[in-house]
Amino acid sequence: LNRPWQVQTAQDMEDASSHPAAVLSDGTYAVFVKLAEGSLASDRTAKEIAGLAALTARAGVLTPPAVGAVPAAGAVLLILEAVVPVARGERQWREMGRALARIHRVKGERFGFESHCYWGSLYQDNTPHDHWVDFFRTRRLAPRLQASAATGCLPPEVVARVERLRDLLPNLAGPPVAPTLPHGDAHHNNFISTAEGPYLIDPAVYYGHPEMDLAYIDFFAPVPSAFFAGYREIAPIDGGFTARRDLWRIPAWLAMVEVGGPEYLDSLLAALQLYV
Repeated sequence: LNRPWQVQTAQDMEDASSHPAAVLSDGTYAVFVKLAEGSLASDRTAKEIAGLAALTARAGVLTPPAVGAVPAAGAVLLILEAVVPVARGERQWREMGRALARIHRVKGERFGFESHCYWGSLYQDNTPHDHWVDFFRTRRLAPRLQASAATGCLPPEVVARVERLRDLLPNLAGPPVAPTLPHGDAHHNNFISTAEGPYLIDPAVYYGHPEMDLAYIDFFAPVPSAFFAGYREIAPIDGGFTARRDLWRIPAWLAMVEVGGPEYLDSLLAALQLYV
């Protein structure tokens, strides 16, 4: 900031984040600070800052400006300018839908990205591929299957079902799509509604299928129809999306088993039984 700055107030935000976090203020200027730990903390933080910048530069959506990343006792503090949230009504949900649709108007040449990224704390390989089904199968489904199976929480019969699903993907994935920029982790908690419009946080950007974001928006909790109405003001939603929604969520359920254990097996199985 090139000026003296000292914390006068601190608001604990850990309940709203997957990591220890807080909003710190000197009374006039506030920042959001999130603690990243582990051997990949520095890389994860750098990729998060780069992802925020990519969303704003390529799609023109609002993201909190990055102040920087500060090493701290074997961890890294990600520091972003704080934004002031407002309560959500129908207008805010529509604005969120329109913001996501604006991101999805950005197209690329191949599926993937120029660098890897992270879904939460989990590494995601974005090595480019020409075909969506092959990218989804090799870059999203297979790594999460391998990692969740390695925990011992995934019964062999479930592993076998996911492996069968991989073979069925060409018939399940719907019509061809152009490589499309998604947010990458677009559950509704990663939107902050403000008087200026929605700010997007915690991205995991790559060029993929727009239905991945649409499938994740209500992954943790239902969202009102106003969100999808706002989205459709800018971009269409294919009529077959509802039937594919749980297909795109299977890597996420595998990730939940990987990090959270067998309590997520029922949700994974409920998704699998729709397709295999």
